[in-house]
Amino acid sequence: MMLIPTHHFRDIERKPEYLQPEKCVPPPYPGPVGTMWFIRDSCGIACAIVTWFLVLYAEFVVLFVMLIPSRDYVYSIINGIVFNLLAFLALASHCRAMLTDPGAVPKGNATKEFIESLQLKPGQVVYKCPKCCSIKPDRAHHCSVCKRCIRKMDHHCPWVNNCVGENNQKYFVLFTMYIALISLHALIMVGFHFLHCFEEDWTKCSSFSPPTTVILLILLCFEALLFLIFTSVMFGTQVHSICTDETGIEQLKKEERRWAKKTKWMNMKAVFGHPFSLGWASPFATPDQGKADPYQYVV
Repeated sequence: MMLIPTHHFRDIERKPEYLQPEKCVPPPYPGPVGTMWFIRDSCGIACAIVTWFLVLYAEFVVLFVMLIPSRDYVYSIINGIVFNLLAFLALASHCRAMLTDPGAVPKGNATKEFIESLQLKPGQVVYKCPKCCSIKPDRAHHCSVCKRCIRKMDHHCPWVNNCVGENNQKYFVLFTMYIALISLHALIMVGFHFLHCFEEDWTKCSSFSPPTTVILLILLCFEALLFLIFTSVMFGTQVHSICTDETGIEQLKKEERRWAKKTKWMNMKAVFGHPFSLGWASPFATPDQGKADPYQYVV
């Protein structure tokens, strides 16, 4: 089977007969400004629920199996505060990544009136998405799950039930980072708890029976190890993607670079905000990215 290069489809999209603006009409009932973004995908919703369940399970084991029964109150308080803070930030980042518009292009805007309003100069071209009938900017891709074109779409992640794009990549990176940190923290605490129980009487190192304690700790250890590996890889991949200013889809499709090359530090600030501050690590701080006009459709 012969593979057709990506630029071939772009050339087709540029042809006037392909745009067919008369066949595009805006959505009959556009959502009000400020409407919460949420993807109604059963698989994504299930994955998001599983994510919360696994974090809460780790919370239960850490608190009620390891920390609360411990006689070392300083150890319990310090580790309890650290673990709960990281878990809270992880879940907050998950919510922001899931409920933030990733950079959706207005649906059904490929109308004749809208194209005329762009006041294109001779030789300038626009791209139309035939699936959501929108005029999309450069570096935007259509997501079959979100059913929208997303600016700087990196990938669709079922674990956050959303695309990772221009507006929510920061929250996704923080989510992977905090999950990796609580996984590492849980593994360390499980190791210390096993050593403590081997030295002491098993009946005194937990409020549960020894078999139940062992099962709960082994399940937590397996979960933490699995997610530590997975989220660490995702975190590293995302940071590399940000530094190179090339999304996962662009790397996969080997798309030709048509945008200006910037330093790694500038690329980081474009995602996490200007200037560098503690807000970079906070899922509650919306980054001031200083983005260009999202309707720059001209190539």
